[in-house]
Amino acid sequence: MKPPSPSSPHLSLHSPLTTGSISTIRSLLKTANDNAQVTGADAAVLIPLCNVDGKPGVLFEVRGKLRMHGGEVSFPGGKVDETDESLAATALRETWEELGILPEQVEIIGEVGPQEKSLSGLRVRPFVGCISPLGLPLESTASSNPLASLSLASLTQSQIEVADVFHLPFSELVSPSRLRPHMFRDLRPYWAVNVSDKVNGAERLPVVEETEVDDIGGRGETVLEIWGLTGWYLSLFMRALEVW
Repeated sequence: MKPPSPSSPHLSLHSPLTTGSISTIRSLLKTANDNAQVTGADAAVLIPLCNVDGKPGVLFEVRGKLRMHGGEVSFPGGKVDETDESLAATALRETWEELGILPEQVEIIGEVGPQEKSLSGLRVRPFVGCISPLGLPLESTASSNPLASLSLASLTQSQIEVADVFHLPFSELVSPSRLRPHMFRDLRPYWAVNVSDKVNGAERLPVVEETEVDDIGGRGETVLEIWGLTGWYLSLFMRALEVW
């Protein structure tokens, strides 16, 4: 694996996201064509991009004490519901249920892929979306002006499904001190990302052991990482930016 790059040839990793940089990211992603037939074997996640305190990055959640994947780092998302008209609708609904982010706050700008199956056999489709604070649509902002920062305190996270929420700036996602080389299901190399310092009480969360087959993300008793399926989809996004 090549070392992470401290800069992207496409956009600044340090300057706030703008409608201009979001348009650039859109051009680097697969178009989110959502016409495929939805079945009960499908799921979707949202890779949420936003500014927090003027820094561009990705929003993550730590799952609550659930039957599966409790205490692990993930993107908002889940299994398709019979009320969902599309997999994009699934990703938006789950983001609202888990984080209190309304669909009108999200602009889906593309997806990464190819999609993978979870260890439970669900086909998980990864959409990429830009999050704006409620009442501040992206379209009203000049292309060169910074998008408004999202306040994490404004999120209404599900008390059952979500234990914590954190934002990881792009600049920290390329910091070598955070990264550990790993293999996705023993086949494809990518970077696992240490986020133990981002979550209060991470050492008490029921994360999976390193020896287990990775699916979402978490390692050891005191280390919390973005890895597994979440780490792999994050890797595909970061590769699109040409920084991993």
